[in-house]
Amino acid sequence: MSLNLLDSSSDHHLTRIERVLSYIHCHLDDPLSVQELAAQSCWSRWQFQRVFTAATGFTVAQYVRQLRLSRAAEMLVSTSQRQLDIALRCGFDTEISFSRSFRQMFGCPPGAYRQRGQRTGMLASINLQDAPRLPPDMRKPMLSIRVENRPEFEVFGVCSPVRGLFAESPDFATSVPKLWKKFSACARAAQLDAEKLMLIGVLDLTHTEANQGRFPYWAGVESSIMAACDECSVLQVPAQEYAVIPHHGPLTGLQEVLEWFIRYWLPKSGYRGLNGFDLEIYDHRFRAGSADSYMEYWVPITPR
Repeated sequence: MSLNLLDSSSDHHLTRIERVLSYIHCHLDDPLSVQELAAQSCWSRWQFQRVFTAATGFTVAQYVRQLRLSRAAEMLVSTSQRQLDIALRCGFDTEISFSRSFRQMFGCPPGAYRQRGQRTGMLASINLQDAPRLPPDMRKPMLSIRVENRPEFEVFGVCSPVRGLFAESPDFATSVPKLWKKFSACARAAQLDAEKLMLIGVLDLTHTEANQGRFPYWAGVESSIMAACDECSVLQVPAQEYAVIPHHGPLTGLQEVLEWFIRYWLPKSGYRGLNGFDLEIYDHRFRAGSADSYMEYWVPITPR
């Protein structure tokens, strides 16, 4: 079934799927059945489930469950409410079923998550009701944004100042590939295959406003394996909470995703962005220029 089935004219400039997503957000504390949500979409139950998964990357049950558990995780970290009360507020009938589902998603019981006191693995989807309609190819990353807490770590790599997209004369698109080419040469000299490493790009935006859009960009890896390279330096990245934006496809589309994130997602998310160290994470799923490529962009955030 093609996504072209989605209406081009709908209330509040939303597609049928986006209306259902908004309904889920507004009724997350209520029982939600696939049949009820299908009725909201005006598709049959079978059609609705198929189009929902194609449009969002989640089954209906996955999306609702992950939103509820993420809300519970936020309440565990930010409130002193009893675990049972949180379970009931987030749609679980018993504390046992809540604990079992929570462990499946976060890899630890609710009590351990609360004791750790760090937001990690949380789906941070927003209500799209008041935001401009998302193009179909942007819907999945915006609905899949998660919140992660990353401890302090070191990046070993090459660095050079670049002029970003908001500088008077941007050179980001030409300077950054040159840095990665230089790092690849360093990796080869160290007898390492850069394509098999988890690569990390770091944008040091701590003073970008004072420097009129110019900032240091690091191309490297999170490993002391490159420490002996004469061309490489070490950057200490502090512990930070991040919004993690998944990006599928060529990097040329990343700018549009980030602009939508900054303009519409952040203001409605309950978080605010920080001038810190943005991260670009490239693992084995990254294939430059390929439609099947995958990378993640990590933006420092803090709760409002």
